[in-house]
Amino acid sequence: MTLQVRCLDALADVEPAAWDALHDGRNPFLQHAFLHGLEHCGCLRPDWGWIPRHLTLWDGARLVAAAPGYLKGNSHGEFVFDHAWANAYARQGLDYYPKWLLAVPYSPVTGPRLLARDDDARRALLAAVAGQVAARRLSSAHVNFHTPAEDALFGQEWLPRLDVQYHWHNRDGWNDFDAFLAAMDHKHRKNIRQERAKVLRAGVSFRRLHGDEASPAELEAIHRFYLQTFDDYGNAPALTLDFIQYIAREMPRNLLIVFATMDDEPIAGALCLVGGDTLYGRYWGSDARLPGLHFETCYYQGIEYCLEHGLARFEPGAQGEHKLARGFLPTFVRSRHLIAHPGFAEALREWCGQEAQAVRRYAQTLAAHGPFRTPA
Repeated sequence: MTLQVRCLDALADVEPAAWDALHDGRNPFLQHAFLHGLEHCGCLRPDWGWIPRHLTLWDGARLVAAAPGYLKGNSHGEFVFDHAWANAYARQGLDYYPKWLLAVPYSPVTGPRLLARDDDARRALLAAVAGQVAARRLSSAHVNFHTPAEDALFGQEWLPRLDVQYHWHNRDGWNDFDAFLAAMDHKHRKNIRQERAKVLRAGVSFRRLHGDEASPAELEAIHRFYLQTFDDYGNAPALTLDFIQYIAREMPRNLLIVFATMDDEPIAGALCLVGGDTLYGRYWGSDARLPGLHFETCYYQGIEYCLEHGLARFEPGAQGEHKLARGFLPTFVRSRHLIAHPGFAEALREWCGQEAQAVRRYAQTLAAHGPFRTPA
């Protein structure tokens, strides 16, 4: 069977049902509504370095495989850092940008990147990527945060990179938060209880709302908290209020908002997405500076939600060694990179190998300092 390759400039060019038929629906970041919403609601702009260029394979009028993709004019919003690669290209008088990113914008979340019914179609996608890189004379293509199952599909020409995030797993089938704490050693269990008690003594209460349970004012409040955090760190926010309202409407049960309140007014909030068996923490913000407020809003409320709703995992976002003491253990995340220039590809292959060794040593060190009791 000969498949037709089409690169699309907008996800609106694909029927939502056809796109969503290519994945199992358990990862909300891959839903047509989420990816289309980013484009439709002004979160992706060429002057920010984002130009949609989605790869699709067709058998006549039937979509058989796809990968969300973007031509990037910079490396912002990716969370797999290749700025040194771009600088090395520039020193040799070569253009690194635009490059082709196959990933979910602004989302360092592991999930399928090669959307198809079988591995043959996924391999056809990767062959089409290489063909497009050569035809369009791009410097490179990058597949970020793909699943371990997809890793075996990549050929030797795709350089592997490794990193560590901190994820919570309900490893022992805990039924409630006390059971989770009981698996910890005394020191970490005591510290968490003290952190939670401080927040309660300050008079803070919490509410958890799905998208269809949040009022317009509450959607505006969580977006305001999001803007405030980005302003505090001097970064430009990408998500618009229109986008928050859009996913609350189009993906209502996938959107979870946690509000911390005092005197019935929200003082902090966290925005999460809910998948088939995983909670994904994305953004938070606060008007208050109270001890333990961040940990309670962003971590402990999320763990309680997972325990109450039978979710097996909680991914609270990239980086942050402080998560280890709160039950989030080091977990490997992956990316693959196709470099068109043979000389750079060989040099970066050695660099990636050294980086992976360092990451594995780092993860091993972290695992030795986890909060859970060692089984007898």
